[in-house]
Amino acid sequence: MAEANFISNEELALQNDIAQSIARENEGRSLTFFVETFGCQMNVRDSETIQGELSEMGYTAASEKESADLILYNTCCVREHAEKRLMGNIGALKELYDRKPGMIIGVCGCMMQQDGVGEKLLKRFPHVSLVFGTNVIYRLPEMIRRVMNGERVLVKDRAGDSIAEGLPQLRDNPRSAFVNITFGCDNYCSYCIVPYVRGRERSRDPKDIRDEVASLVRSGITEITLLGQNVNSYGNNGTAGMTFAELLAYVSDVPGLKRLRFMSSHPKDLNEDVMQAIASLPNVCHHVHLPVQSGNDEILRRMNRRYTRERYLSIVRRLRELVPDIEFTTDIIVGFPGETEEAFADTMSLVDEVGFASAFTFAYSPRRGTVAAGMADQIPEAIKKDRLKRLNELQAKKTVENNAKYIGHEGEVLVEGFDCCGEQTMLYGKYQNFKMVYFPGDAGLLNRYVPVRVTKLSKNSLLGEMIHA
Repeated sequence: MAEANFISNEELALQNDIAQSIARENEGRSLTFFVETFGCQMNVRDSETIQGELSEMGYTAASEKESADLILYNTCCVREHAEKRLMGNIGALKELYDRKPGMIIGVCGCMMQQDGVGEKLLKRFPHVSLVFGTNVIYRLPEMIRRVMNGERVLVKDRAGDSIAEGLPQLRDNPRSAFVNITFGCDNYCSYCIVPYVRGRERSRDPKDIRDEVASLVRSGITEITLLGQNVNSYGNNGTAGMTFAELLAYVSDVPGLKRLRFMSSHPKDLNEDVMQAIASLPNVCHHVHLPVQSGNDEILRRMNRRYTRERYLSIVRRLRELVPDIEFTTDIIVGFPGETEEAFADTMSLVDEVGFASAFTFAYSPRRGTVAAGMADQIPEAIKKDRLKRLNELQAKKTVENNAKYIGHEGEVLVEGFDCCGEQTMLYGKYQNFKMVYFPGDAGLLNRYVPVRVTKLSKNSLLGEMIHA
């Protein structure tokens, strides 16, 4: 874990001055932005900061891409198809760009940190004028100013060890919020590009984290999700002054905070202290997203995951002992180089044994620059697709089995949205252990907590009714 390099107040003040000067120039022009985000929750959180900075510069959010004066794609590079999809989207903007002189089109995020990708994009698409990486978001005002002066801008931070505190933010969700506790990653799983594009892991100061959470709660948000590539290793280099378990206790004590979530957890670092914190802190939610990736020890070794099948299962058993209503979700990769049919069977048996509430499943996708991409025993695409199909069928069965135990369950749901089904409005939201339930109700209950009883199942969904006093 790297020691964090905090961006100086002088540099942040300079960027703020540039933002304010742009805002003065934009006054009366009604300029709008549209930010489209690909990938994980970390990217979603980055986009909230980007939107906040653009708002400081006098831009307002556009409801649709076609009406925006500034379009920005925040990219992901975890899977190969993401790059192809991005290139298609950017190409499709050429006609819009030709109709709107002065329009700014930019691309940022993880993909732009990869060697040569930003340069290739600028060469291929002359209508793109702004490209920047993951660790320079705080410099957005400076970059926008340069684009306004006629430059085509490409900015990346190779060091990847910086943290900028106190940046503006514009969140779309009035009930829940993501809060970063770490940036970067030190795990170097052999299939993963993240450490190379987001840099070494560094932890935020616990007081900065708590202050951000407290500010969000004062604004009306009651559910917080702490974010990191591996939240369990928070503070491992000693500079943060506390462990992840201690941070959970420190943040959970914020007055008015009703629910505290976190993701993602790495099995190698999920220790007894964290488990006890989940069990004992009343507002820490009883849900753990615990990526397993494979159920076979040899494949886990080749992935450089640094735990065994038995270690993973022991965590599941211990947490269920401490927290009987806990739910697990996970990530699984099939078709990793060297995965035999026997190794895949081990993954299937682990899924059957654990009974995940849900799983994000992927066929292995080689990423240039990773160790796994250079492994000789790559798996044919047809075999990957077949294994992914079988895995998804098993997980669908386990999801139904998991849901069945909720018939008659009563608990509090945070209403996240609603669908209109004919004359009936169906609300939906999650119990504190992440189980989603749908139930009839009034759309005016959006963002409120209501008691709900599960009455029946529908395919993969829980259906219920509000409990009235």
